[in-house]
Amino acid sequence: MLGFGYTMNTNADTGPGMLDTVKLATAAAILVGGIVAYYTYEQQSMLIAVPAVLVAVALAITVFMATERGRLLWKFIQGSRVEIRKVIWPTRQETLQTTLTVFVFALILALFFWGLDFFLLWITRLLTGQGG
Repeated sequence: MLGFGYTMNTNADTGPGMLDTVKLATAAAILVGGIVAYYTYEQQSMLIAVPAVLVAVALAITVFMATERGRLLWKFIQGSRVEIRKVIWPTRQETLQTTLTVFVFALILALFFWGLDFFLLWITRLLTGQGG
């Protein structure tokens, strides 16, 4: 007992494991290899180079998703999709009204700062004797 109801855990947390580390390194190597190949063979047709990079990216994502971090990312994405469905999205009228309000407010602020700049310039010229 360490106090406050906590006990010491003597088991070492080894993390996701060596296989996951190898998979992550492999995914990174595939991704970097695809990008390097794209720039190395840039004289090739784009009809070959771009799909080759896309295949490398897809393969790297596939290998990454086979890791513990990939599974956690997938769970996070699924949870995010559930939360997105819960959002009450504004109607078109609400969106247009909000956009118009933002534009009007931005215009008012722009005019205010333009006037402030003009006033400060006038005061500066008056104090330095350069105008007026």
